[in-house]
Amino acid sequence: MPLVPMKAILDATERYNYAQGAFNVNAVCQAKAVIEVHEMFRSAAILQGADLANAFMGGRADFTKGTLEDKKKGALNIANAVKKYAVNSPIPVALHLDHGKDMDSCVAAIAGGYTSVMIDGSSLPFDENVELTREVVKYAHERGVTVEGELGVLAGVEDHVFAATSTYTNPMDAVKFFRQTGVDALAISYGTKHGANKGKDTVIRKEIAIATKECMLHEGIEGTLVSHGSSTVPQYIVSEINALGGALKDAYGIKKEQLKEVSKLGIRKINVDTDIRLAVTRNLRELFRDEPELRERSTVSAIYQLLLANPAAFDPRVFLPPIMDTVMYGSVPDEDIGCIVDCIERGVKEVVGTLIVEFESVGKAPLIENVSLDEMAERYRVKGI
Repeated sequence: MPLVPMKAILDATERYNYAQGAFNVNAVCQAKAVIEVHEMFRSAAILQGADLANAFMGGRADFTKGTLEDKKKGALNIANAVKKYAVNSPIPVALHLDHGKDMDSCVAAIAGGYTSVMIDGSSLPFDENVELTREVVKYAHERGVTVEGELGVLAGVEDHVFAATSTYTNPMDAVKFFRQTGVDALAISYGTKHGANKGKDTVIRKEIAIATKECMLHEGIEGTLVSHGSSTVPQYIVSEINALGGALKDAYGIKKEQLKEVSKLGIRKINVDTDIRLAVTRNLRELFRDEPELRERSTVSAIYQLLLANPAAFDPRVFLPPIMDTVMYGSVPDEDIGCIVDCIERGVKEVVGTLIVEFESVGKAPLIENVSLDEMAERYRVKGI
């Protein structure tokens, strides 16, 4: 079926009291794997492309220096991949821009085919964040596209998003933010953290989520709360990477039990990126251990060299530039690259499938309204938002 606005999926989570995982992808085969594993569990799917993922998918190996043109190209590549595997899928699929840097990034994503965008104005003063988010909401809602904002600052680093410390979200400010921007969803800061180093015994502040949701209900605010920086960083995968020559230190995530608890307290969308990166990196290291002849094969040997040269890295974008056509377009010109693609897909399915079950979105696909962007745009118009 055609891609749906993310709001259609979020509305079902609110109505039926469960959480939806939202999973970042940086390659065509990752998008394929995310959709296939959601199909297996009859769950709707939210795929995310971060602002810099668009740059990488636009062919910029040094994606932190990606230009707007790189992002436009990459947004189209990601959207084309997601549409390819969603068009005949029995489940609803939404494509969401994660951490849109500015208005231009959001416009590029929407033009490419994204059905939802996040504008991250969390580093700005409240009034400036409201102004920027409201501008994106106006543009996106006219096209039926869902908008997510952010209020409060998460510590940690992921792509271009960096902060040394957290600033927790004030629940009453969240109410004002929803009311003043018309945003559909809001990422709050309540103790989660970007990246793989969240702290060994991190305890998220569930009372912030509870208070925010209670304030929204009291004030009649419609909207969804989102948890960023919520990868679980499975310790068995960290150990396996290090046993295979990796050098990951202090890699700890948010306990699944905490995420499951807050999913019943108003947090309905839970973002996961790092877990996928870890599983894919582990699989790549295993492949070159188990099939040493691949180390010398012309099309994939450079991937092995990058794994050797970067033992502390766990982002597959560090290792995959030698096969950018495969990353960007899904081409598999030989069996050796096919082995790499298989590694990536299996890693994605391992962690995503686990979290679909944990967050209880299994079997929920039939609950999602199959609404088009045009239909959603008309609803926004009628509501005046």
